[in-house]
Amino acid sequence: MATTLPVAINSLTSADLAALEEAVAALERSSFARKLSHMVGNRISFAGRALPEKLQYIGSLAARRALESALGVALNSLRGKPISADARLRHRQLAMVSGALGGAMGLASLPVELPISTTIMLRAIADIARQEGEDLTDPTAAMACLEVFALGGHGEEGKVMEGGYLALRGLFAKTVSDAAAYVTHTGVVSESAPALARLIGAIAGRFGVVVSQKTAAQAAPIIGAISGAVINVAFTEHFQTLARGHFTVRRLERAYGPHEIRAEYARIARASGFWPQESAGAA
Repeated sequence: MATTLPVAINSLTSADLAALEEAVAALERSSFARKLSHMVGNRISFAGRALPEKLQYIGSLAARRALESALGVALNSLRGKPISADARLRHRQLAMVSGALGGAMGLASLPVELPISTTIMLRAIADIARQEGEDLTDPTAAMACLEVFALGGHGEEGKVMEGGYLALRGLFAKTVSDAAAYVTHTGVVSESAPALARLIGAIAGRFGVVVSQKTAAQAAPIIGAISGAVINVAFTEHFQTLARGHFTVRRLERAYGPHEIRAEYARIARASGFWPQESAGAA
């Protein structure tokens, strides 16, 4: 049954409406598999296919360990750092170096390379969050940075769950809230804490989809250091695009209220063809 959202009141400024439209496109259309094929071509067109069970396990385990490493970064070393003017270029360069290592050494490097590239991406995500007005001393904002890794698990055709980004945020809302509350009340940052372990597990389930696509691409016989670097650039830029959309929506929610922005988001998503139109008889 389709979920009916209230009709948005058009009180957004033209600039904010344009920003929301860009955010909807980024969050509903972005697909790592599609981006990868555009950058590298049909040499890795198999990236969206099912991986052998062993590679799925390697990718899943690496994704979870990478997020465990990123958790400490999100809640400690990101706080209070100013935005660097050349941050995006620096993150791109570091991603290329990390990807070149992975491409040259193959799948054996994934447990080492993925935590490095995930931390690089998290710093880029944090820069975007600050630009959109987030206070990263607030555990809720730090958890929102980690949440970005759950937004990228689109299939090969870029399809997302019904309701798209808003449904996914609703699915994660309690898990994110519980994790943030735990850190706020205890000051403890440990992936073994139940609230944080649940968050990492939930995010890893979707992050692992993109990691599996990346793993499959790097497993291709023609992939070497150069193409490995290109893959990591695509990997990093994919999540930066999602982060910009995510934190734009959060900024607008703070300015106009979650109810109105989510209603307007749904209207744009339907009008743009990302979501199916509601039937005339929908309640």
